[in-house]
Amino acid sequence: MSQILHQQKDKNGVVTLTLQREAVSNAFNAELISTLTSTLLMLQQDAELRVLVLTGSGKAFCAGADLNEMHSMVDASDSENQQDAMALAVLMRTLNYFPRPTIAKVNGAAFGGGVGLIACCDLALAADNCQFGLTETRLGLVPAVISPYVVRRIGEAAARRYFLNGDRFDATAAANIGLIHQTCPADELEQLLTNEVNKLLAAGPVASIFAKQLIFAMAGNDQEKQKRLDENTAAMIARLRVSPEGQEGIRAFLEKRKPSWHPKK
Repeated sequence: MSQILHQQKDKNGVVTLTLQREAVSNAFNAELISTLTSTLLMLQQDAELRVLVLTGSGKAFCAGADLNEMHSMVDASDSENQQDAMALAVLMRTLNYFPRPTIAKVNGAAFGGGVGLIACCDLALAADNCQFGLTETRLGLVPAVISPYVVRRIGEAAARRYFLNGDRFDATAAANIGLIHQTCPADELEQLLTNEVNKLLAAGPVASIFAKQLIFAMAGNDQEKQKRLDENTAAMIARLRVSPEGQEGIRAFLEKRKPSWHPKK
């Protein structure tokens, strides 16, 4: 297994995937996106897998996109930018439609794409000191690729607030809008996870698979429809991140300053 993703499986068929890019708060780069996607596709074929747990190493769950890598894409072609954005879309779609129950164990901060990972999991548990944010607009960007999953999870009203203002919010707010199902003190998170895993293991393994398929069918969501939507969202973020505003926002973040559009005092 890659050094940026740790995989562990217990005797009950519970597989834990841990993002391991602690130096950048487990932010996505092309390698992590590719590794996580291929691992999920491989695990889909594991007949003994009962529950999938996704978490982060260190103090963060996932900080979203690695902005240093995103900034470097300014000189890439339109097709290269589109392909790069589509890779994240494939990851989110693969996780969202993973056939067996999935749990996000949110051990620390989650921003942008990290929130997308949470929204793609069936169940989300978080330490009560976690911070969350859909902060893309503050960078001159939008949470395009993750938007289908996040909007379904938190609803239009909350999306219209947090997509537009890019504000950070705490675990209580995350629970109130439905992003997180349950919170607890950080030192109790492992026990909370164990309790919820045991509830899932008490359900029939085949019934669990069909129950998840049933939910998607009743909600009118399927992978083929999602693929078509992904082409549009990937094109949107690919276009924005090489735009003057997107590059100014990313550059300002990396330089630890306010972007040019920030209100003057």
